[in-house]
Amino acid sequence: MQPKTAFTRVLVVEDSPVMRDLLVSIFQGAGGLQVVGTASNGTEAVRLARRLRPDVITMDIYMPEMDGYEATRQIMSEAPSPIVIISSSLTKDEQEFTFNALQAGALSVAKKPTMLDPPETYQNLISQIKLMSEVKVVRRWHKAVAVPAGPHAPVVAPSVPAGRRSKINVIAIAASTGGPGALAAILGQFPADFPVPILVVQHVTPGFGEGLSNWLNGQTALEVRAARAGDEPGAGQALIAPDHHHMEVNNLGLIALKKALPHEKLCPSADYLFHSVAQVYGPTAIGVILTGMGRDGAEGLLAMHAAGATTIAQDAESCVVFGMPAAAIELKSVDQIKSLRHIASTLTSLL
Repeated sequence: MQPKTAFTRVLVVEDSPVMRDLLVSIFQGAGGLQVVGTASNGTEAVRLARRLRPDVITMDIYMPEMDGYEATRQIMSEAPSPIVIISSSLTKDEQEFTFNALQAGALSVAKKPTMLDPPETYQNLISQIKLMSEVKVVRRWHKAVAVPAGPHAPVVAPSVPAGRRSKINVIAIAASTGGPGALAAILGQFPADFPVPILVVQHVTPGFGEGLSNWLNGQTALEVRAARAGDEPGAGQALIAPDHHHMEVNNLGLIALKKALPHEKLCPSADYLFHSVAQVYGPTAIGVILTGMGRDGAEGLLAMHAAGATTIAQDAESCVVFGMPAAAIELKSVDQIKSLRHIASTLTSLL
C-alpha cells in the first residue's frame, strides 16, 4: 500500500500526446495534485494502476490496444481506484463507451479541456478530480449492481406504512455519482408496458445529458429520453431532466423546465422535482433516492414523505457514494431502505 502524502496522486491515461501533456500541465499546476504516471493505452493503464495504486485515474475512451471501457473494467476488478472518464463527447459511439465505463465502475465523466478554455474550466476539472479521489471504491462494486434480468427478477413484498397505500401515478428518481449504472440496473428490469411514468434527475457533466438518455434507452425496454417542456409523462416512459434545466411537474401534470439561476451551483436539482411531485401527486407518487454525493433530493423527498408518498433510499452497501441517501435517511424522509438489486422488484410490488 502506498504511504499517505499531502498530494492527490493522479494517473493520466490519454493516447494523444498533446492532450496528455495538457492534462499533466493542468494537474501539476494545481495545488494538491501530483501526476505519478501517464499511459497512452488501456494496457499500460491497467499495469500502472496495479503498480502505482494512484488516488485517482483520468481515463480516455478511444485508445489503441485496449479502450477506456475495458481498462476501467479490468482496473475495477484487479486494482480498484477512483476513475474519472475524460471524454470529448463528440460522437454517439464515444458517449456510449463513456456510459458503459461508468456502469463498469468509473465514478464520473468530465469534458476534455482545450488550450483555449478559460481558467474556470480547468478549475472545475481540478475540483472534480480532487472530489472523486476521496471516494472509497471497492472491488465488489460490480456485484452490487448485478441484478437478474426482467421477468426473472425476485419480487420482494415491501413493507408499506399504514395509510400510504394508494394507486401510484408516478415514480420520481434522483441519482448522482454512480447513478448511471444504478439507473440501468433498475430501468433494465421494467417491461415496455410498465404502467406508470418515471421522472429522473441524474447529475451529469453538462453536454452529456442527451448521451445519458440515449444510452439508458438502450439498456431497457422503456422509452427513455430527455424531457421537453409541455411533455405529458406516460406509461412506459422514463423522462430525464435535460442539461442546464430543473425539471418539475406543473398542476396540469405536464413537464415544466426552469433554467438555473446565476447563484445556483447544481442544475438539474432533485429537490425541484421532488417538491413538485409532492404538491401535484401527493400519496400517489413514489420517490427514490439513489447513490450520490451531497444532499440534493433529501429535502424534496421529505416533502414527498409528508404528502403521503412512499419513499425509498438505496442502502449504503450497494451505493457507490452513500451521500444523498444518507442525508434523506437522516431527515427521516425514507420509508424503506433497499439494496440496488431489490429496488426494481420493490417498485413493481408497490404498483
